[in-house]
Amino acid sequence: MTPKEILQKWIDAFNEADSEAISELYADNAVNHQIANEPVIGKKAIKKMFADEFATAEMTCIPENIFQDGEWAILEWKDPNGLRGCGFFQVRDNKIVFQRGYWDELSFLRLHNLPIPD
Repeated sequence: MTPKEILQKWIDAFNEADSEAISELYADNAVNHQIANEPVIGKKAIKKMFADEFATAEMTCIPENIFQDGEWAILEWKDPNGLRGCGFFQVRDNKIVFQRGYWDELSFLRLHNLPIPD
């Protein structure tokens, strides 16, 4: 599959809040670095991260643009509340090996009425 096709599967699993399906898209030693947080390393830790996030807030990824360049897929997204961000997904052998995401954590916390850390 192409990186763009893997990304579409990621979007589908994310919108279904399916931590099992989404984690299967990652390589065993993958790194997921959401810039607002510390990097999460390893498929098992990434699965737990998504499970925790899906249990904390209802999230929807509405793709605005999807680009592919070599082994990279790039996603510009929004959610129904107006939050916007982008993600970069490096794909090798049909698995995400690296992901970096940019979004505003403070806006996310406020939109979902979650506690704001000191």
